[in-house]
Amino acid sequence: MKRPAMLGLFAQPPRLLNVVLALAPFVILIATYLIASDIRLADNPSDKLLPSLQQMGDAIYRLAFEPDRRSGDYVFWADTLASLQRLAIGLALSTLVALIIGLNMGAFNGLYSLGNPILTFIAMIPPLALLPILFISLGIGELGKVALIFIGVFPIMTRDMALSVRSFPREQVVKAKTLGASDLAVVYKILLPQMMPRLITALRLSIGSAWLFLIASEAIAATEGLGYRIFLVRRYLSMDVIIPYVIWITLLGFLMDWALRLILKWRYKWYEQ
Repeated sequence: MKRPAMLGLFAQPPRLLNVVLALAPFVILIATYLIASDIRLADNPSDKLLPSLQQMGDAIYRLAFEPDRRSGDYVFWADTLASLQRLAIGLALSTLVALIIGLNMGAFNGLYSLGNPILTFIAMIPPLALLPILFISLGIGELGKVALIFIGVFPIMTRDMALSVRSFPREQVVKAKTLGASDLAVVYKILLPQMMPRLITALRLSIGSAWLFLIASEAIAATEGLGYRIFLVRRYLSMDVIIPYVIWITLLGFLMDWALRLILKWRYKWYEQ
């Protein structure tokens, strides 16, 4: 039976059609914005709600390529570097802890019984509700921001890792034990290599949440950062800065996800099959 090209169950659109379908929502969104912006600016040239592409380009050029009068920094790049440093530290710590604790929890039932209830409890706490507590106890410096990312991400990643290990085929474990492998050898020589792609996938799924926690923490207590800048210029209704910053954050998140996806395809081809 011939499969439909676009609609229908298990349809297989041609490659060109796939590209067109993928780009269509973006084209429609951009066109709608440009039309709405032209209409508002024609009616009121000083309108700030929907700035033109020229206005947004000028604003970002000033922030990215002209030094700040007070600090001398190139604000756009300083904000980007500050945010990426916080995000990288928070995600790296979360991934490391999730790997160590999740792997052992999934492999040893006693550790699972010990750790799963408390991890489930922590995962149910809205991380943003802990923000005041973190800033009071850890201060408004970098530690509080990194801690929010860590608390928001690591319980989910750890539970995902533990459940993935527990669903691992027992046949391989039994075979290794039959050949004389110790428990630790099974965990770190058999389970660990095969759980790494799942860990990378969990990290990919956590990027969006990590950005959310970072932006929230920077909005409340920071002197630089993408979230800090967005909420600073909000006071002046500077949509010509806010919109490009939001697009830039989205692009950074997409590039992070894309890089991790490339690592999966390069290092763990069997996982994608």
